[in-house]
Formats: sequence, C-alpha cells, structure tokens
Amino acid sequence: MTTLFAKSALLPTGWAENVRLSVDANGSLTAVEPGATPGDAERLAGPVLPGMPNLHSHAFQRAMAGLTERASPTGDDFWSWREAMYRFLAVLEPEDVRAIAAQLYLDMLKAGYTGVAEFHYLHHGRDGRPYTDRAAMSEAVIAAAKETGIAITLLPALFLSSGFGGAAPTESQRRFVNGVDDMMALIETTRRRHAGNPEVRVGLAHHSLRAVSPDALAAATAALRALDPEAPVHIHVAEQTREVEQCLAWSGARPVQWLLDYAPVDRSWCLVHATHMDEAETRRLAATGAVAGLCPTTEANLGDGFFPLLPYMEARGRWGVGSDSHVSLSPIEELRWLEYGQRLRERRRALAPLGQPESTGLVLWQSAVAGGAQALGRGT
Repeated sequence: MTTLFAKSALLPTGWAENVRLSVDANGSLTAVEPGATPGDAERLAGPVLPGMPNLHSHAFQRAMAGLTERASPTGDDFWSWREAMYRFLAVLEPEDVRAIAAQLYLDMLKAGYTGVAEFHYLHHGRDGRPYTDRAAMSEAVIAAAKETGIAITLLPALFLSSGFGGAAPTESQRRFVNGVDDMMALIETTRRRHAGNPEVRVGLAHHSLRAVSPDALAAATAALRALDPEAPVHIHVAEQTREVEQCLAWSGARPVQWLLDYAPVDRSWCLVHATHMDEAETRRLAATGAVAGLCPTTEANLGDGFFPLLPYMEARGRWGVGSDSHVSLSPIEELRWLEYGQRLRERRRALAPLGQPESTGLVLWQSAVAGGAQALGRGT
C-alpha cells in the first residue's frame, strides 16, 4: 500500500483540502480522506486532478497525423481522408504498431490521460491473411500499454462489409475482416492471456452499422455478454451526413435510431461520435445511460460537424472524450473545442454548466472523467 497526500484535490463532490490517498499494489485507489493530516504519506506537488480516460483511440493513426493536410484537386473530406489512411496502414506490421502505440501512450500519460480505450480494427497481415497468432496486433498494443504504464481497454473491432446491406469488403479493408466466431475466439484468447491484470480490460467494438450486419451485431454482442455481462461495447455511429443518408436508404431509419430500436444499448455501450442525431435520438440515447464518445479535435479535423451537446446534457446524457486519430493529445484541447464549438453554434458563452453558477472547466472535466471511466469499463 502506498499513501499520498495532496494539499488540494478534485473529488467527485468538488475541491477538497488536505486529502490523503491510499493506493494498493495494483495501482487502484482504495481510500480518499479529505481533511486529513499527511503523516508519513508522500506529499504531492500542486493540485491533484483525476486522470482523464481517453475513450476512443486508433493508435496507428498517430503516425500519419499531418500526412493528410493537403487538399486534393477534387476536394477533401472524411472519405478521401479514409483512403489515405488505408494506404498508410497497408504497410504496418505488429512491431510497427507496438512502437507507434508505445510513443503515443507515453505522450497520452504526459498530457493527463491515464487510461485508453483502443478501438482496434487492424488485425491481419498485409496480404489479408491472419497472423499465426490471430491476436498478434492486439498483443502489440497491449504490450505498448504495459510498457508505458497506461491502463488499456482493448476493443477488438468486428468488421465484415464495406457498406450497408452487406457490401463486400474492399481490397483496402481485407486486414480488418473477421467472422463473429473468429472475433470471439480472439477476444477469449486475449482475456485468458491477461486475466488477473487490472490494467487490461477487454471488450468488443462493432466498427459501424456499415461494416457489421444486424445478425452479426446481435450474435457478437450476445456472445460477449455470455463471457462478461458488463464488458464494454463500442461502435462508430452517425459520424458523417453521408452515413445518415445511406442508413436511411438501407433501413428507413437514422443510424442512432436504428441502433436504439434493434440493439440492447445500455450503460455498457459507448456510441462514438453520434454527431448527427435528431431531437428524438438525442433524448433516447441519453435515457439509455450509454456514453456518447466525443472526439472534438478529430471531428473538427475531418469536418464531421457539431454534436448536440446542450440538449444531450439537458437530458442528463453521459459523455466522455477521446483523441481518436491523435491530431491532438490534449484532453484540455478536446474539452475546449467541445465547449467553444457549442459557443460558435449558439453564439452564447459558458454553456456546459446549463445556466448554473458553476465553473465551465469543472463541469467539463468531471463529466468527461465520469463518462470516460464508464466507457472504459473502469467504474462510473
């Protein structure tokens, strides 16, 4: 047991003075005593904040940050960026991914992120065939997390098709593709290898409604629940207006609407982006207790749009932030972009407190810490 002492610390109830913190051998916080005396505790310099969970990461994309910052003659958007990303990842091997992730995770820790949800869809070799160890790429990012000391929630991503209705994967996507049985075998293997390590959590990602059929989504979710009823489930959804249009053409429903109608969305789910929701979707998502995974710097970089933060918070929706493509590794910048984007949209100031006389920064930080921890499966 290690004992620490902070002159001031931010607790769920707000700022407290003279706080004694007890940490066990696994690095877990076991006791918090405000108004305490330091005794023989190690004294911490400066105010102490809870670490920020990073609820959405594609580690390999850190190494391509900046490579896409040139406009093409025909215009540039998310979809052209995605093609550049496919070309980049085509050459990566597990040792490359481990090196990229290790540097990334170290930089995250320096910036104030203490846990990361790795939304991991790069599984196979460059020819699209599985490695001898199907979990080689997953093990690469877990090894990087262990090496640097960041807690990781690994989310191996199910990916089956290139578009709504089961369109065949493209050549650029062949490294992503696993059937439900193969995906569950990978998850079981990873869980077994890291059982007992509190710093490694394993869940499941559905890449998107474009890439996962309804039957596969249902089967994989049910199989995960049989392994771990509380394991995190993440999905990209409603990031781009084209995705909304394609989903309407395929199903007659908007993406978040479809997911809430047909999937068992609850507190263990994280809907990443959810940028383009109508009023009914916003209220319904908030009511599930699921987390909206917001990545403001990446969403701005890709020209996605603005998440409906104010009505979502008014409906008591839970949310957290992630660095996603890692054009920024600052949680402060994510929160600033989130608040300032809403100010530009509404042409008003200090919006996150919802009219209450509270610190904007305090509301943003505490909300993102709580939602992020829930999304990583590391508490509420």
